[in-house]
Amino acid sequence: MRDIARRSVLAAAGTAGLVLATSEVVRADGRLSGAAPAVRTEPTDHGSGKGRVRLALPAPTGPRRIGTTSVHLIDRSRRDPWTSPAAPRELMISLWYPASGSHGCRRAPWLPPAATKVYRRQVGQDLRTPMDNVGFPVTHAWQNAPVEVRRHGHPVILFSPGYNMMRAMGTALVEDLAAHGYLVVTIDHTHEASVVEFPGGRVELGRNPDRTAALRVRQEDTRFVLNELELLNAGRNPDAGGRRLPRGLRGSFDLSKTGMFGHSIGGDTAAGTMAEDRRILAGADLDGSINGIVADTGLDRPFLLMSNAGHGRYNDPSWVKFWSHLRGWRLELRLRHSGHQTFTDMSPLAQQLERALPLPPETVAALTESIGTIGADRAVAAERAYLRAFFDLHLRGRDGHLLAGPSRRYPDIEFIH
Repeated sequence: MRDIARRSVLAAAGTAGLVLATSEVVRADGRLSGAAPAVRTEPTDHGSGKGRVRLALPAPTGPRRIGTTSVHLIDRSRRDPWTSPAAPRELMISLWYPASGSHGCRRAPWLPPAATKVYRRQVGQDLRTPMDNVGFPVTHAWQNAPVEVRRHGHPVILFSPGYNMMRAMGTALVEDLAAHGYLVVTIDHTHEASVVEFPGGRVELGRNPDRTAALRVRQEDTRFVLNELELLNAGRNPDAGGRRLPRGLRGSFDLSKTGMFGHSIGGDTAAGTMAEDRRILAGADLDGSINGIVADTGLDRPFLLMSNAGHGRYNDPSWVKFWSHLRGWRLELRLRHSGHQTFTDMSPLAQQLERALPLPPETVAALTESIGTIGADRAVAAERAYLRAFFDLHLRGRDGHLLAGPSRRYPDIEFIH
């Protein structure tokens, strides 16, 4: 199933800054006590009746407080294929990790300031609804908080977003993995992602590159990031500007236990990169077709396929071919009543926007087509549970038996045989 890449209401909803805020409180120990995500209206103009709409992502379910930091990387061995004149390939990544404390730290924004400004304008135009009265987000993570020290480091998971999407659109899933003890690395694929902000406020916009070329560049991006993680783990600082990194980052990566997942073409990226790089031990594809030679060669390591309600081996020939060549552990799951974008932050945020804003009927219809009719709380809970169970089994050797068959706790997950 292809990504939605055209500039339309549906595309904008999938990649846009569908905003979020938090409805939790901070406990005395600095951790977050999560309430269910809910729309809030905050007064902004005394006596006017106007309010500021605040949206929320579900709080992480894990026991650990989490930290995050961003790193600006430059691959001087490659030229960016979408710049003129040619320049070295630049990337922004974020690290999400268990934090040992949060004293003196601020909550990290979902998007940095310049990207937020650009995104707000794009979303308002594409949803045909003014966004001035909608508050943009903070995450559940503490900016540059010290990393929780663990003797052999934390298992590592890489995340690659869908076509034209920013790394931020996987926040609901990524934060939860970090709160359960993983060090998660999210990647923005510059000039394909709709908006990428670099240090100093420079913003690079998406250029809608050819998808075949984009997939190849994504795989090269991912392998480069893996190399840079080795430098970070050794105590070196590859940030292009030499910005200060969180305390405790050295030795915090257990790179002997590395996995990867992605949404749509990001899942395709995970499979293709695994075929080229044995450092990735397990991979998961959230609703993306499989292209390139990996569909023919397959993999000898564990791989999870999870699809929306209208996608699977029954209608995607690339999944049929790929499945037949998987020689390791394999599983196909289907999320009932879902759409292609249910696997992104769009799921909870769009449903809240529908309740909070006077969206045109055609916009609501497009959003529903994209995220399905499943409640966002049920969708996010199931996605989190099965992703974590998969990586727990194949990176940590912990079998909670959730992957053995259908569960009453998650009735929306269908096992495909």
